[in-house]
Amino acid sequence: MRVILAEDSALLRDGLRRMLTDEGYDVAAAVGDGAALLAAVSAAEPDLVVVDVRMPPTHTDEGIRAALEIRRRWPSVGVLVLSQYVEQKYAVDLLTGASARVGYLLKDRVADVGEFLEALARVGSGGTAFDPEVVRQLLRRTTHTDPLSRLTPREQDVLAEMAQGHNNPSIAARLHVSQSAVEKHVKAIFDKLDLADADGYSRRVLAVLRYLGS
Repeated sequence: MRVILAEDSALLRDGLRRMLTDEGYDVAAAVGDGAALLAAVSAAEPDLVVVDVRMPPTHTDEGIRAALEIRRRWPSVGVLVLSQYVEQKYAVDLLTGASARVGYLLKDRVADVGEFLEALARVGSGGTAFDPEVVRQLLRRTTHTDPLSRLTPREQDVLAEMAQGHNNPSIAARLHVSQSAVEKHVKAIFDKLDLADADGYSRRVLAVLRYLGS
């Protein structure tokens, strides 16, 4: 799988490049700003990009804006965003604009190499990978008038796992409940959010995230 890295910290950028190379990824480029990322994607046609939210010259939103541009111009390219903090507005913009091949992780998650590589593989293979803290903070944006307020605490737990990209068997294992219980919770979630007709794994995640961004 061909990957492009975009990270302004030379130390982290080199560390990621070495780690991915060791894991068998073809790192086509490792760049330090958004403009260089767009140029590299145009030249190398990667399968996946890993991009920091804040990059030069202003260190505000250059990386996430480049990620959104990649989603618009090259929709087949997977995008895994790394951020020091949860940038709620940009998380919603990114996650509600794509049905698959997208992820948003906090940088702390990179410290867990196995978890990071699992998320990377999931996005590269067409799935989704959302940091639990990102999902929690998006859930906290809701108010008593929001449809998400209809969910029970356990249904919110299941929703958070769904939004991270886990399927029903995985959710059952992570929450230590039966798969049939998860299936009932998922059905209740879609009923309460008026999304009962949303079928298909990536489509259900997209539908949930659109509600999170509403």
